[in-house]
Amino acid sequence: MTLTAHTLPRLAALAGLATLLAGCSMGGLMGGGTPTANANLQNATATPQAVAQAQTNALPVIATECPPIKIRMGGEAMYNYGRGPVGNASALQYQGVIDEATRNCVVANGQITVNMGVSGRVLLGPAGNQTSVNAPVRFAIERDGQAIFSEKYTLPVALTPPAQSAEFVKVVENVTVPYLGGETITIWVGFDTRG
Repeated sequence: MTLTAHTLPRLAALAGLATLLAGCSMGGLMGGGTPTANANLQNATATPQAVAQAQTNALPVIATECPPIKIRMGGEAMYNYGRGPVGNASALQYQGVIDEATRNCVVANGQITVNMGVSGRVLLGPAGNQTSVNAPVRFAIERDGQAIFSEKYTLPVALTPPAQSAEFVKVVENVTVPYLGGETITIWVGFDTRG
């Protein structure tokens, strides 16, 4: 490119414009603005009333602090052998299995409100002819290894011939757990065949 007397002023003007634009954009990123405005921003503090108002207006945290739900080891299935020998497959009257466990939570005001549910099936065994079976299911919530909620529910399950199995569902709603933060909270579910 040949520089002429007409080209040099144009290049100088373009360079000046580029410098000006760069200065404008960098000013906003690098704290540009009036010294008074910068001082006001640096010294700004929220009043306790403003913090309280912001917390009141905030939506409750949903499920982000929801404890996990687990099926208790040994409680995932139940077996009934009637008067037959335990463990003998031909003497099995019926068995129950838990298929799914789920929960949801709303966390607000230092409390977790939990809804928890379980679904499963009862299946007749070779020696079974029941038309109704009671499935004993226990829900429990533990904080740092200590039970803070425990409830056993007896769920009647109708087996209508010729069906050899039937499903059950149990939902427990609005269990409130105080939450301080940092605790290990676990929801447990499983069959509880003890007395």
